[in-house]
Formats: sequence, C-alpha cells, structure tokens
Amino acid sequence: MVMEISCEEVWREVSNYLDDEITPELRARMREHFKGCKHCTAVLDGTRNVVQLVGDAKSFELPAGFSDRLYQKLDRKLSKDSQL
Repeated sequence: MVMEISCEEVWREVSNYLDDEITPELRARMREHFKGCKHCTAVLDGTRNVVQLVGDAKSFELPAGFSDRLYQKLDRKLSKDSQL
C-alpha cells in the first residue's frame, strides 16, 4: 500500500521528481497522486515544460510580478482545496 501525499508535498518535490532525486518510495507516492490529481499533473507538466525551455538555452524575461502572482494563486488554490 502506498501512503497518500498532499498537493503541498508534491509541489515541493516536483522538481526533484523530474530530476530523479527522490527516494523510490516518494516517487511511488507521487506517481499515485498524479493519477488522481489533475491540478498536480498540470503543475508537473508545467514544470517539465519550464525545465525544457530553460534547457534549450533560450532566454526570456518573465513579466514584472509574475512570481508573486503565481505563488498567490497557488496559495489561494491550496487554501480552497484544503477546505473541501
């Protein structure tokens, strides 16, 4: 049986997941979580896309305040999901 993992834990480890820098047990927990969570699957896909863009050595500048808005949106989503 694989123990459940929260969205917060998944988001914290998604980069390590992509870099294969987590334990096999955590990888299994995350893989199971992705099967049932559309939001975290979208975060995984988005992170994978960003890593690929950066890996292409193409440089681009994010709009001012982008990171702050992204984190605020993630916080709102997490708060909303935890109330369900």
